[in-house]
Amino acid sequence: MDNIIIGRNPVLEAIKAGREIDKIMVKKGGYEGSLVTVIKKAKSLKLPVVEVDKAKLDLLSDGKNHQGVIAFVAAHTYTDVKDMIKLAKEKSNAPFIIILDKVTDPHNFGSIIRTANCAGANGIIIPKRGSVGLSETVAKTSAGALEYIPIAKVTNIAETVEMLKKEGFWIAGAEADGELMYKTDLTGAIALVIGSEGEGISRLVKEKCDFLCRIPMYGDINSLNASVAAGVMMYEIVRQRGEKQ
Repeated sequence: MDNIIIGRNPVLEAIKAGREIDKIMVKKGGYEGSLVTVIKKAKSLKLPVVEVDKAKLDLLSDGKNHQGVIAFVAAHTYTDVKDMIKLAKEKSNAPFIIILDKVTDPHNFGSIIRTANCAGANGIIIPKRGSVGLSETVAKTSAGALEYIPIAKVTNIAETVEMLKKEGFWIAGAEADGELMYKTDLTGAIALVIGSEGEGISRLVKEKCDFLCRIPMYGDINSLNASVAAGVMMYEIVRQRGEKQ
C-alpha cells in the first residue's frame, strides 16, 4: 500500500515530526484514549481527517493492528507556493504554472507531472482537500519527473489564484464552454487551471479565471481524460510560445 503509517503512536509521532501527511483516516464512532490526541493534533495543524468504516482500515492495513487510525504520507516534499512563484520568475520572464482543481486519480496526477516537466512548466499547485496527494503511485507514474518539478499544496485554490494575479500571472481555465484554445493568447505568464475528472473546474475558481479556453472536439464523446486534456493544453502553450519566439 502506498506510503501509509499504521497505528496511533506511529501516526502521532509522524505528525509531531512534521512529516508531509496528505490525509488521516480514523474509524467511525466514539473516540477514546490516544486516538483523541491524534485527532486533536491533526486538526490543530489543519491536516485532513476522514472518518471511514473499520472494514476500510482493516483492508488498508492488511491485517496489522491499525488501532483505528491510518495516515497517508507524501512520497515527496511539497514546496511553498511563494517559493515556487519566486523560482518560476527567476527562471523565465513568462513563467508557467499548472493548477489542478481537485484531481483525484493518482495516475492522472502522475501523468500530468510528467507532461508538465516535459513542457517546461515551473510548478504544479494542488489543494489540501479533495485532491490526490504525492503517493507512491503518483511518483511512479510521473516516471521520475516528480524529482524535477515543484509541487505546492494550498488551503484555498481561489485565494491562490488571486495571489498569482497580483504576481502578474494570467489565469487560463480549461473548460468546454471557453474560447477555442487556438484563438487564446497563452504566451505570457500563465497559470493553467485543470478541473477534476468528474466536475471540472469549481464554480468559484472558474469565476476567477481571466479567460476560459477549450480543446476542439470532433467525435461522439465530448470530453477527454484529465491528464490528456492537460497535456493538450500544455503543448498549445508550448506551440504558441515557440511561434512567438
